[in-house]
Amino acid sequence: MPKLNMSIRHQLPREEALTRIQRLLGEVKREQGDKISDLHEQWSGNAGNFSFKAAGFSVSGTLEVTSSEVRLNGNLPFAANFFKGKIENTIRQRAQQLLA
Repeated sequence: MPKLNMSIRHQLPREEALTRIQRLLGEVKREQGDKISDLHEQWSGNAGNFSFKAAGFSVSGTLEVTSSEVRLNGNLPFAANFFKGKIENTIRQRAQQLLA
């Protein structure tokens, strides 16, 4: 299974970055509800687990918000490996806008 490991730097207070990341997941539920199903998230402090299904494939991973970066580690289905670069770029762009 292809891995997605990313780190996005930010200059926000950790709590503000965490709030923005959690808000983003809620927005994704609303915006992509027709493409994504079974979106689950669970947070413990500044670390969270997520999972969802997209196009029938399961995606899961972890998020950690530190004082200087957001770390994303995920598992992609094999079918998404061809699009891994595009997925990473999209996530990075959206996160940088969110954390600016």
